[in-house]
Amino acid sequence: LCTHAFIDGKTVPMTDEIRANIAAENKRMADKALRVLAAAMRKYDAAPDDFSPEALEHDLVFIGLTGMIDPVRPEVKAAIEECRGAGITPVMITGDHRDTAVAIASELGILTDPSQAITGAALSAMSDEEFADRVENIYVYARVQPEHKTRIVNAWRAKGKITAMTGDGVNDAPSIKSADIGIGMGITGTDVTKNVADMVLTDDNFATIVNAVEEGRRIYDNIRKAIQFLLGSNLAEVLAIFTATLLGFTILEAPHLLFINLVTDCFPALALGLEKAESDIMRRRPRDPSDGIFAGGLGFDVLYQGVLVTALTLAAFFIGERFETGHWAFMNIAECEQGMTMAFLTMSMCEIFHSFNMRSQRGSVIKMSLRGSHNMPLFGAMIASLALTTAVIEIPFLANAFGFTPIGIAEYASSLALAFSIIPIVEIIKAVQRAAAKRKIAA
Repeated sequence: LCTHAFIDGKTVPMTDEIRANIAAENKRMADKALRVLAAAMRKYDAAPDDFSPEALEHDLVFIGLTGMIDPVRPEVKAAIEECRGAGITPVMITGDHRDTAVAIASELGILTDPSQAITGAALSAMSDEEFADRVENIYVYARVQPEHKTRIVNAWRAKGKITAMTGDGVNDAPSIKSADIGIGMGITGTDVTKNVADMVLTDDNFATIVNAVEEGRRIYDNIRKAIQFLLGSNLAEVLAIFTATLLGFTILEAPHLLFINLVTDCFPALALGLEKAESDIMRRRPRDPSDGIFAGGLGFDVLYQGVLVTALTLAAFFIGERFETGHWAFMNIAECEQGMTMAFLTMSMCEIFHSFNMRSQRGSVIKMSLRGSHNMPLFGAMIASLALTTAVIEIPFLANAFGFTPIGIAEYASSLALAFSIIPIVEIIKAVQRAAAKRKIAA
């Protein structure tokens, strides 16, 4: 296009040396993450008859290069690092020059070596088999066409990966629609892109995507915590009634179970839904999409915790029998209101204290509290449940309605001690589970 160059105020013929200097300066600016534009001119004595590019863009005089920078938002680099810690692989797809793309990606930590970047032309030259072999080692695509974006998304999906694609232009719509999660830009995005997207960023900020991932993990975690708590509690009730029936006595009656389900379990389960994200939530690997709700040992946790609450409830009943009759009995027990009252108090309070355990499936809830992580709604729910349970036992007309008998300080303290013991017991089991998981990883 250029046959001459404007140097030191003079127009001189274009030479190989000048071309080499221009190319070197272009690369130097691109390596600084600048978008580089070249300027050229051509003088006419009179306006030309043909203004088409073919007629105008030849025999030009090169004037110079100008570099522009679109500064990276300060929060993006930290978001990229958080992505990698969470097992998410960021991939950069851009229309910029390869050198510019590599410079930006290096600054952000997307790639560590320039060989991890290719151009759209190089991608077009690859066969599907070759690209499938290399796709997991390519993190930057430069000078791409719309069809390349769709090919990249489909290649990752063929590897069994969950893909999220961002974009703002009309030409991004096919790849956004092909991805598992299409993300459109709310400010700069076109209507077409927003319509095909599953999620729209109102601030056009990459860091918002990372925040959304963290929030999604928190919500899923809290759903599992509530399910674990409710299933464990209901399993304990079933096992306690079943065991008592086999041994020939009544440990709890239908109104007692209804009270526990509607009052004792309800409020802590709702409060668990408000639990904050655990400190390591963005350092975990993504879960397998095929995993069920009981994956990750949740089924085993429900089972052993249900059995544990059952054992503590039965122990409270037998201790109540001992307080009432003065001797131990374990089978064919006549109606024992004191034992039933202690069993009810122990099961209610055990489930209340156990909701505290549910703040983390594997983490130590004691350490969480010492680090300043608290769930105030859960504490409020625990206090409210304790107050209501105590009222049912101690207020005469309520106690008569439920068939309870007043209990003394010793019985009340014994029930609370049994119920509270579920916290240290579960903490010990969690510590063993964490140690076993570390050994498994090390192996």
